[in-house]
Amino acid sequence: MTISALRSVRSSRSGPVSGSARAAGRSPPRACRPGGVSPRVQGTALRVRPLIPAKGGVRVHQPARWGLGAAGAGVAVIAGLEVAALDEMNPFRRTISEHGLGPDGWIFALGVGLLAAGSLAIAVSLARKRLAGVFGTIALLGWSAGLFVTAWFEKHDWSVGPSLSGSIHRAGSLVAFLSLPLAVLVIARPWRRERSRATLVAFGLGVCSVLWVAGIGTAALVGASNGLAWWRVMPLGLVERGLAITEVAALLALGVWAAARRLTTSSPRAAVARTDG
Repeated sequence: MTISALRSVRSSRSGPVSGSARAAGRSPPRACRPGGVSPRVQGTALRVRPLIPAKGGVRVHQPARWGLGAAGAGVAVIAGLEVAALDEMNPFRRTISEHGLGPDGWIFALGVGLLAAGSLAIAVSLARKRLAGVFGTIALLGWSAGLFVTAWFEKHDWSVGPSLSGSIHRAGSLVAFLSLPLAVLVIARPWRRERSRATLVAFGLGVCSVLWVAGIGTAALVGASNGLAWWRVMPLGLVERGLAITEVAALLALGVWAAARRLTTSSPRAAVARTDG
């Protein structure tokens, strides 16, 4: 068989050759020919995993939304306890943790536990999106851990006397109330590139939380210099509720930002993963 006959047989088997390839004097890669398989792919199974985008070609991180739901449920439980106890508890002098005493204390623990779990989910979302940073993530975890401790251990029952559980409860509350303002100021700083209205709101609430904490500390120092107990210098229940509302609002603002900020896909084409066959 002549050389020209061999070339005609090879051309008929490999299919049509593009004009650019023919002009360059070379044939296209075998993987690009109809029915051709590249030697690199032989013996390898191709598994195609399409990136299915949400509306607008983006993916939304779900833990932040779950966190907002859990935190909102916890806030609703505690608010219900507040409304139900208006006739029995003085909100100006009695702290929120008073709801944890007695046979119905588990309801308060449930509400605080839901808030802690929601905060943890929001922290996970911010961390996975690389929006919180190391210090912001640690501070949010400190807030969540402090809330879990507060939910598990009851405060002092002063009708009986101080207890170890009450001391642990106080330590957890202190860690939580100090950690969240730090986390918000670090994560929602207005000079960062990724910002929105939610971050500006969160940062403003974080500043207000710092002012609450500074006011409490100043009142305690003034009371100590005059020989007064720090919880008698101010309406402790009112101040604690103001601080709690401000900090929870800042947390929810961070959650809204984490849930609304979408992850843009790098390419609309399908991602191809190779696994040995």
